[in-house]
Amino acid sequence: MKELRESGAIDRAVDAGIGRFLERQRAEAEQRERREADTRAAKLRPVSKGRDHIRGNPDAPVTLVEYSDFECPFCKSFHPTVKKLVDESGGRVRWVYRHFPLDDIHPVKARKEAVASECAAELGGNDAFWKFADRFFELTPSNNRTDIDAVLPQIAREIGLDKARFASCLASGRHDRRVAEDAQDAVTSGGRGTPWSIIVSKGGRTYPLAGAQPYAAAKQLVELALEEK
Repeated sequence: MKELRESGAIDRAVDAGIGRFLERQRAEAEQRERREADTRAAKLRPVSKGRDHIRGNPDAPVTLVEYSDFECPFCKSFHPTVKKLVDESGGRVRWVYRHFPLDDIHPVKARKEAVASECAAELGGNDAFWKFADRFFELTPSNNRTDIDAVLPQIAREIGLDKARFASCLASGRHDRRVAEDAQDAVTSGGRGTPWSIIVSKGGRTYPLAGAQPYAAAKQLVELALEEK
């Protein structure tokens, strides 16, 4: 024992044992977090063709539901990633956009922009919603630097909406509840920031996707969902 202590072998063995214990603890914590995330994601509100904004094949076997904030720079960078996924899926993936304005970070503007997108949908249908979203992310700098009084009417004009009706819709507040419901759904399903996405297989299995993940990571989850029967 004296030789072992003096050689440091006991200390190394103890350190190794502690290291293995901590690694097991970390692995178990990660597994718990994944299970909890799956449980929350399973509470996702079912997709409704009559209510939701859907891009791609409405009957695609895999759905990517994204909760997004128009002022979020990560949402801005993730937007073309999801568009590429849908465009290259051959009709196997549909994209559902829902609102998750982070009022603490992006007060007033994010929620008003969400309402503006709903006004675009009201006046021009599903295509107008997506044209608004595409153009907004393309045109604006994110993080509360957008002059919404100038930009929102500009985008409405560019995508062919009636200026007066768009302004009236914005002022009416009739889409405020819709935006609030989406935001609550985001939290219920496990969203803590934006973008918060959930990929859903045809059989209903969910794959949470937090943040602006790269194309390869998102595609990997899509492929897993496509393998589900």
